[in-house]
Amino acid sequence: MFGQILFGIMALVIVVTSIGVVAVRNPVRSALNLVANFFALAVLYLFLYAQFVAAVQIIVYAGAIMVLFLFTIMLLNLGAPAEMAERFEWKRPITWGMALLFVIVLAGGVFVRLGEAQTVPEDIGTVQMVGKYLFTDWVYPFELTSVLLLIAIVGAIVMAKRRL
Repeated sequence: MFGQILFGIMALVIVVTSIGVVAVRNPVRSALNLVANFFALAVLYLFLYAQFVAAVQIIVYAGAIMVLFLFTIMLLNLGAPAEMAERFEWKRPITWGMALLFVIVLAGGVFVRLGEAQTVPEDIGTVQMVGKYLFTDWVYPFELTSVLLLIAIVGAIVMAKRRL
């Protein structure tokens, strides 16, 4: 019973902080909402007995990636809200429409699969299983992700340096 209550609280925290990430106008506060979201997600991973994934979630995402985001925010100097004002107001309804469509599709997918019980391997989320799949079946997507992150870092540096 305590586990279900804690799971519900963490799910609520995830929903609230997710809304905070996109609804807050200050980029630093948005990043802090994302950090809280990452921590709550790590707790949910612990409920799924995926200790390794929970540790990686905190170390990599809440630590390294968020530091990278905060450096990017500071490099881009997004602190002036007047400069961040949107000129085109038509983006907001399109964004909300796309978000609503995403929620409907996601909820539909969840409700369709609710009745289907799938067997889950017992060692899912362990270091051995993650290492096995990361260096055998998923090595190319893993390497492509690292190249994508490198491109994002170079893009952030180019955007931060206005005069090259």
